[in-house]
Amino acid sequence: MKTAHLYLLMLCFVWSLSAQEKQLPPEGGEPRAFTLPEKQVVQLDNGLELVMVPYGAIPKATISIQVKTGNINETKDQVWLSDLMADLMEQGSRSMDAKVLSDTMASMGGNLNVSVSPHVTSLSSSVLSEFTTSALEVMAEVLRYPKWPEAELDRLKNDMKRNLAISLSRPSSQANAAFFDKLYKDHPYGNFYPTDTMISSYTMKDVTEFYNDNFGAKRTVVYVVGKFDPAQVEQAVRAGFDSWQVGPDVNYPTTEPQTQQLVQIIDRPNAPQSTIIYGLPTIDPSNDDFLALDITNSLLGGSFGSRITSNIREDKGYTYSPYSNLKSNYKSGVWYESADVTSEYTGASLQEIKKEIIKLQDSVPSGEELKGIKNYEAGVFVLQNSSPAGIIGQLSFLDLHGLPESWLENKVDNIMSITPEQVSEMTKKYIRPEDMTLIIVGDKEKVKMQVKETFLNNVIID
Repeated sequence: MKTAHLYLLMLCFVWSLSAQEKQLPPEGGEPRAFTLPEKQVVQLDNGLELVMVPYGAIPKATISIQVKTGNINETKDQVWLSDLMADLMEQGSRSMDAKVLSDTMASMGGNLNVSVSPHVTSLSSSVLSEFTTSALEVMAEVLRYPKWPEAELDRLKNDMKRNLAISLSRPSSQANAAFFDKLYKDHPYGNFYPTDTMISSYTMKDVTEFYNDNFGAKRTVVYVVGKFDPAQVEQAVRAGFDSWQVGPDVNYPTTEPQTQQLVQIIDRPNAPQSTIIYGLPTIDPSNDDFLALDITNSLLGGSFGSRITSNIREDKGYTYSPYSNLKSNYKSGVWYESADVTSEYTGASLQEIKKEIIKLQDSVPSGEELKGIKNYEAGVFVLQNSSPAGIIGQLSFLDLHGLPESWLENKVDNIMSITPEQVSEMTKKYIRPEDMTLIIVGDKEKVKMQVKETFLNNVIID
């Protein structure tokens, strides 16, 4: 009896499969265009700019006060000095210490984060709407009147040294530092890490001098996005910043990154994997080719369904998470492929990466393959910018690269208009293996001959 019941169940299951055979999910719709929410811009007499974007229904406001300075304005003897300055700014202002500052921001439903990137130092928070003006008042005081507590300096420097030691223990950090040093020699973009001695040498005088030399209203933009009262926000910003010093003009030193066919192996004895970074200088977002190159990068190595990923991850099993990146700097850019590959397949992985690049140079991708990549990139773009933080990020991106708002508003349409022929052309024009720098962090004895078989000249062994 039990066997008969089982047989009937199997028949029902087979019938159900037959009825649903080859049913596929419905095809996705056309990517939606991105619409930049309406914004209001107010310019103070001292040069500070306020950008307000009413957005969304959640009763919160996201605030980002961005000063156009950061690691790019450090000298070669000041690496991470701006980061130390940011850490000290989080310790309070003239009227509150770190605990009072933290408790005050928490009472508004948020916290204060001070962060540094190559181009911008940001004071950011997201608070309940009714506290928007109060948060702006606190953030203005922290920015204009930092407490600079001398007693905290050694503790923060020791924390920084620990973070440095952890970073330098990672092969990916070593590879990144060496790669960008080769491309941006003697420029802040190439100065990834300080030394312990450098950090030890930093004094409060160094911190305050960096602040005084680089901070002021003329370099500052205040972004407020979310639910808030625009008139009250403008009043609060004027009260907090009208009397602030004008300060210096924006100064982002430019350089021409070095293009060179070079291989450097950094020895990591007995390492089971090789960490590789392989790339070259390219264009920045102000170039008319940038968007087509960005889609080319996604198809080649910059998305999970990319060709390089399918090759050396899915087909060959040489690595778990390879990726390529089109990194945008001010007036310059870099394309690179990065992967952690099994040591014995280091040379084979490099050969496959080169093969995929050359293949895309020599033949155009199918329309179907490119359509999938374009739909993916257009969808991700719209989703990433459907939050207050995303909107601020895009407005800041336009500001850094001197782009019009139409660059964002037309981006989805421009993505969808890219042709297979353009992708092949971008690969030929900008992704050239004969001009690439290769950094490998791995077991020198295991990988040296593999690399020499692939790159016959210019091999440096560290």
